[in-house]
Amino acid sequence: MAQLPQVAQNCLAQDEVQQQLAAGLLAAHAHTSPKYLYDVLGSRLFAAICELPEYYPTRTEAAIFALHAQQIADAVGPDAILIDLGAGNCSKAAGLFPSLQPRQYVAIDISVQFLTEAVSALQQQFPQIEMTCLGMDFSAELELPAALELDGRQFFYPGSSIGNFAPLEALMFLRRIRKAIAGGSDSGGLLIGVDLVKDKAILDAAYDDSLGVTAAFNLNLLHHLNRLLDADFDPRDWRHRAFYNSQQHRIEMHLEARHELAVHWRHGGMRCFARGESIHTESSYKYTRQGFIDMLQQAGFGKVQTWFDPHNWFMVCHAQAA
Repeated sequence: MAQLPQVAQNCLAQDEVQQQLAAGLLAAHAHTSPKYLYDVLGSRLFAAICELPEYYPTRTEAAIFALHAQQIADAVGPDAILIDLGAGNCSKAAGLFPSLQPRQYVAIDISVQFLTEAVSALQQQFPQIEMTCLGMDFSAELELPAALELDGRQFFYPGSSIGNFAPLEALMFLRRIRKAIAGGSDSGGLLIGVDLVKDKAILDAAYDDSLGVTAAFNLNLLHHLNRLLDADFDPRDWRHRAFYNSQQHRIEMHLEARHELAVHWRHGGMRCFARGESIHTESSYKYTRQGFIDMLQQAGFGKVQTWFDPHNWFMVCHAQAA
């Protein structure tokens, strides 16, 4: 494995994390960043969500990659440095290795322990590809190690994770990716999965499955907050809620208080929640084809190629650095 740093320097310090979380919990409408859903158990629960019949994005995106593998490989180009943002268990990138044949794979995720295990296993399957993993909160800043070559940087952001950003935040994030590609090299680009606007019933079911795996994923956030804040959340006091907000074009996930309660955390922090009051834990914005292409162009990308499933539920894009 390449000797790049395993833990990037822009991970938030513990006190910054605590301040960020406390500020969100004390806001008029309590909220947390979706990145805190992904501790080790959260990452594993999300991997299970991706196997659920209701959760169409993973299998739909995988089918697009399989059907259009050669076209996507042609768009990305040979001998790339594949930089996987939010790599998780690395399975999506691994599925592309036979067609893309990258010279180097850089896996980035906030859950360092889970990521390290995944990359170690993957290196054994593909010993010919140079690999490294970086523990990084790339949602705040995207600063890659100086040792990473500039030529051939191809960012990979699948699963419609771009939807976790509000539209203006998404634009700023795409601009950071464009900047990290470096210069105007036409060998750099972005391969990204985007969930599209569709029927509300399909979207609601995808984020509130019948087995309750998504509910467990959402409720596990409370255990993570307890560790990070030394808080006293009891998951039994909360219920999972998820629904499509058609006006905002986004899925919203919330944790709703089952009854009136108070939560306490480090340094005297406290908030009382009324029955039915919620913590907004995640949003997932949905796009139209042209709307997302316009955003890519505003972010500094040029040529955009798109591929779809037969139902037009999901889109895969490759955007070349302009």
